[in-house]
Amino acid sequence: MFLYLYNMQKGFDYLALVHLLRSYKQEEDWFEFKLNKVIPEMLGKYVSALSNSAAISQHPYGYLVWGIDDSTHEVKGTSFYPETEKKGNMDLLNWLILNITPRINIDFIELETETGKHIVVMEVPAAISEPVRFMKDEYLRIGSHVQPLLKYPDYERILWKRFEHVPAEKHIVQGGVELDDLNKLLILEQYFVLQGLPTPSSTKRQAEKFLDEGFVVHQDDGAYGITALGALLFARDLRQFPSLASKALRIIRYQGAGRINAVNDITVSEGYAISFEKTCSLVYEFLKRPETIDGGLRKENFLFPPASVREVLGNILIHQDLSVMGAGPLVEVFDNRLEGSNPGALLVPADRVIDAPPRARNEALAAFLRRLHVCEERGSGFDRMEEGLESVMQPSPLVETALDFTRIKLFRYASFKDWTKADKIRTCYFTVCLKYIETVPVSNSMLRSRFGIDQANSAIVSRVVNDTIEAGLIRIQDASVGAKARRYEPYWA
Repeated sequence: MFLYLYNMQKGFDYLALVHLLRSYKQEEDWFEFKLNKVIPEMLGKYVSALSNSAAISQHPYGYLVWGIDDSTHEVKGTSFYPETEKKGNMDLLNWLILNITPRINIDFIELETETGKHIVVMEVPAAISEPVRFMKDEYLRIGSHVQPLLKYPDYERILWKRFEHVPAEKHIVQGGVELDDLNKLLILEQYFVLQGLPTPSSTKRQAEKFLDEGFVVHQDDGAYGITALGALLFARDLRQFPSLASKALRIIRYQGAGRINAVNDITVSEGYAISFEKTCSLVYEFLKRPETIDGGLRKENFLFPPASVREVLGNILIHQDLSVMGAGPLVEVFDNRLEGSNPGALLVPADRVIDAPPRARNEALAAFLRRLHVCEERGSGFDRMEEGLESVMQPSPLVETALDFTRIKLFRYASFKDWTKADKIRTCYFTVCLKYIETVPVSNSMLRSRFGIDQANSAIVSRVVNDTIEAGLIRIQDASVGAKARRYEPYWA
């Protein structure tokens, strides 16, 4: 088990990353495991190879991890300490940076297990506009080997094709906009209102901030161009931007459990930053149940906890694939469940959404919405969903994904006896995952509490645990102890 360590500067959990990489059956082209230090010249080739291979496989970073056995993926620890390593009289990192072109930001992150084993992660950003070279030569990883890029012309063509693609957030969705017309398309002042900042009195001063953020750009003709990022966040009406019209959030409320009778169908056309709180309130209204009296006070009841619903909304907005035309984020509310979906496949395995480090498909959109606290800096939001559902003793979220969509489902049952077997197994697994990353031991009594089952019916929980073990999702930490003393951990621990 790893001690929890969080890189505050980057807002990223590298221990969770190591767990995720170890769960792969074998090394991929964009990451590799080593036990001990690599000679500097070979390390320079790795930087080039991992950066170029990450670009080819469309991963934002490549990684070299020291302290992991590359055949078993077992944590062994390493004697490699990058801060003390040198090449000649130069620090290793400075020597690498001087010999890598174009200049990229190479990071070494040092971690430690609770048993004192030392782990080092080298993080290399994917090549963006040209292949990354070490001492004028370009490399990539083929299988488990570092090879010269020139030997593989097909991969070289793929790599250059990747460079042609500008991130969808940076695309200009409306050009030739004069300063006086910016406020007709974007609500500029909301940028300042939402962050509690004083609003400049002139449109020009407001536009300067939008230029700084990349929401608008200066064009060669002196006019402004509005980027997809600026429109998605601050559009007065996304339908004014033809390429983004389908990205307006649609909310449908059905009567019953099927899609036959839609009683409300609403499209929220304002930008996400402007409309998010209003959207949450609208969905909450659809989820309201009759009020109850508690101690003489009226208490609002919802089908699902607002915190869980908020995370679903944030997820489908931030992680959608903007390159998919004609499809956008959708929320569907039924009498017994809520479904949130968006175009684009999930970026991590569906069974790793609780612990995997988040990688947003739209980094700039995610970063700004984090500043508004729409989503969490610390994680993907699924842990917050799970915490909310646990508070009302409902099943963990179901995540479905394919090549072109992701869907999150929240279920509401009258009692535990209505849960399906799949609900029980999924919730047992998610609970073990969440408690594991919180370093909280999971026992049968804890799971009994999660399911809302009294002690007299403890045999029910034992059956659920056995089913989850048989499904290969959790395991007993120490099989030699008695049933009451057993503790559980996820399969990837």
